[in-house]
Amino acid sequence: MKHILTAACLFITVFAYAQHSSGHILSMRERAETINRLLEDKVQNYLPEIMRRENVDMWLVISREYNEDPVIKTLLPAEWLAARRRTILVFFDRGEEQGIETLAVARYDVGSVFKSAWNKEEQPDQWARLAEIIRERNPKKIAVNKSKYFGITDGIVATDLEELRAALDKKDRDKIVSSEKVAIGWLETRTAAEMAIYPHIAKISHAIIAEAFSSKVITPGVTTTDDVVWWMREKVREMKLQTWFQPSVDVQRADPNNQEQLRSFSKRPATNVIMPGDLLHCDFGITYLRLNTDQQQHFYVLKPGEKEVPSYLQEAFAIGNRLQDIFTNNFKEGRTGNEVLKMSREQAIAEGIRPSIYTHPIGYHGHASGTTLGMWDSQGGVPVTGDYPLHLNTAYSIELNATVYLKEWDKDIRIMLEEEAFFDATGVWYIDGRQEEIKAVN
Repeated sequence: MKHILTAACLFITVFAYAQHSSGHILSMRERAETINRLLEDKVQNYLPEIMRRENVDMWLVISREYNEDPVIKTLLPAEWLAARRRTILVFFDRGEEQGIETLAVARYDVGSVFKSAWNKEEQPDQWARLAEIIRERNPKKIAVNKSKYFGITDGIVATDLEELRAALDKKDRDKIVSSEKVAIGWLETRTAAEMAIYPHIAKISHAIIAEAFSSKVITPGVTTTDDVVWWMREKVREMKLQTWFQPSVDVQRADPNNQEQLRSFSKRPATNVIMPGDLLHCDFGITYLRLNTDQQQHFYVLKPGEKEVPSYLQEAFAIGNRLQDIFTNNFKEGRTGNEVLKMSREQAIAEGIRPSIYTHPIGYHGHASGTTLGMWDSQGGVPVTGDYPLHLNTAYSIELNATVYLKEWDKDIRIMLEEEAFFDATGVWYIDGRQEEIKAVN
């Protein structure tokens, strides 16, 4: 595939970022311009390959205002904050020579990508106009966003599906299929232009974490974990960004009677005063330019007289890094998430590591559609979503933990790690690096 627009978009995006420091946040106007360039590039240069891979020549995305299909939100121009009335987007593959035709069965053009193909004065019935467009093009398949197991790709509502079926003649009605794999392909594929900016987004997120776990924010014996959480929320708002989930901060400490590492994700205490000697952990992510981050890191609060993080904690942390390496080295195009999970757990256990792996795709959504590689409460594999194969040019939050016994604390701790990574023909690489040692709060 010759990504002509990708190259142009990549140059424009990189040039725009080169004008500013790595911490620069684009204005709302600049964001809209960037988002729209990314959308045009992806529709014209990546979607055709996805539709052909899944043997679908027509894809319909249908949604109504304020009841948006999750997929249509990734297709609307940046200036559209919601669908308008009923918005129907049509993608028709005319073949390699002509490429994808993109139409909007709507009163308006939908940005620069979708030209309006409905004149209400000539044809008052929107569904009848859609049926005409379908008859004129005579597709082999008519794919709609309906899926039993992938929630993000199950966006067509019952009423719209019923009215679509009623508008079509029997020949075309029988062509309706699920667009599940096309929609997943659209959502999970990361373009070259997106990957030119993703490191910048991850770097911003990392910088917020680093500032949160510093003496600027934390005063041992005074500051609570909840204080840090809300500082992060406020910081994100000050930067004119958004979080896509409530951050969390938790503590593990040298108290053998306190088995905090056994708590489930829903049982963390909301407030805990941070003390010297605490091992801190955070879970944090932002949304920017329609892409998301999801990161977990560890920090240590030095005790009086300490000048560095204790070596036994760094050694425990290295086990978490080793588990990451085992896991990402098993990524291979075509392997399912369940296969990678099983191979990685077996290898880790053989090395004496106690692993838990719960990695998910990331991109337009934090917990995105694509290959599921374990869940924290499903370490034996995840039916259906875990059977979906890995595709190249996809991104993941490499999320896992290793349980390590510390004789110095007479208890187990968990090294809980999460970082964005990109999977391509060269393997898996971290989008903005990964944490390789516990940092001290100072």
